[in-house]
Amino acid sequence: MRPHYEVIVVGGGSAGVAAAIGAAQAGRSVLVLERGPCLGGAATLRNVVTYCGLYTREERRQVVHGVAGGLLERLRREGAVSPPIRFNAVTVVFDPEAVKHHLDRMCLDAGVEVLLHSMVVGATTEGRRITGVTVADHRGLHELTADAFVDGSGEGDLAAHAGAQVRYGNDGWVQNGTLGVRFGGIPREVEIDVARVGDAVRRAKQEGVRGLLAESGLVARMPVSGDVITYVADEGYDATDAADVSRAERGARHQAWAYLEALRRVPGCEDAYIVSTGPELGTRESRHVETRRRLTEPEVADPAPPAADTVAIGAWPMEYHRVAGQPSEWTFIGGPGYYGIPLDALRSVDRDNLLVAGRAMDGDRGAGASLRAMGTAFATGHAAGVAAALGGGAGPAEVIAELERQDARLPSVPVAGTGPATTST
Repeated sequence: MRPHYEVIVVGGGSAGVAAAIGAAQAGRSVLVLERGPCLGGAATLRNVVTYCGLYTREERRQVVHGVAGGLLERLRREGAVSPPIRFNAVTVVFDPEAVKHHLDRMCLDAGVEVLLHSMVVGATTEGRRITGVTVADHRGLHELTADAFVDGSGEGDLAAHAGAQVRYGNDGWVQNGTLGVRFGGIPREVEIDVARVGDAVRRAKQEGVRGLLAESGLVARMPVSGDVITYVADEGYDATDAADVSRAERGARHQAWAYLEALRRVPGCEDAYIVSTGPELGTRESRHVETRRRLTEPEVADPAPPAADTVAIGAWPMEYHRVAGQPSEWTFIGGPGYYGIPLDALRSVDRDNLLVAGRAMDGDRGAGASLRAMGTAFATGHAAGVAAALGGGAGPAEVIAELERQDARLPSVPVAGTGPATTST
């Protein structure tokens, strides 16, 4: 580890890894700081084993490439990812152990330095620029400096420590989170889906099983193991408050055992057991970092053709989880099924060398419910990393040219289509 890097990325999830690889492939010295024991973020630390936002809903057309595309190719070669599956929208289901392995390899191949078990607890600034970060590990506090920074922490931690403008949720409200629960002991020939699980949950509620909230949520088979992954154990909490997260995680784990009891009512699932929970809740929203360009719901629902400053693509619908245990609200993307994300949406409004990617981006209630998806985080992270590598004076054309050199394959002009449609599930 050196004391100074050209780019420091905070967070090793989808956004952070894509940013780091993008910056390194642009020829910069790059360090990723990750508080957990592995790369991957929600994909590997939170049992969120579905990459959402890589494909359009109607055509199942892949529109996010670059770093995400490279990972998908590696996973496909060993059967560790499903084909695109349409639930309410299109996702792929993957094996998290394979993701851990390949993200390690991709960072190593790109020349990215990675520090795990390292949490950013402070930042230093000079005027409108961040100059360094304070990192805590088991040996104490360490000071590191860089020319540019990317906040891919999900919580906007770096921005908050650096005194950048941030806000909690939208209008003081955030979406609830969900604990990913993985079940084993269910033979592959047993048909298991959200409808059968919902029926079992309703029966269990009638029979007095306590701790059951949601009756719907994603239910899917995982590749490799054939285990069943479910997103049904919901909790509302403030992800920046350790005490509140502790309460919510205890509650969600209690729910997981209640759902196991309900699941065993499905024929063929009598021997089901919990393989793993989380171990962390899948947080959908907490802080947003305020940027030069806030994305809005109309821009996502009824997108214009990608403009000259489009550096990333979003393709996940606006999926908003208002109350724990209640159906989510969906607003689907009109037109071609994707929208453009401009460079200024990644640039902090008041820290000139800070870029942000992933769910901490500056979207209103609707736009934020789309931007948060991991597939979109790969896209915004890749763009943010390249922009950080090229420096604050780089314009969209320069960033786009480097992204294209790195196989981002940004769409040009969308085909004509219809407007949005809204449903609840």
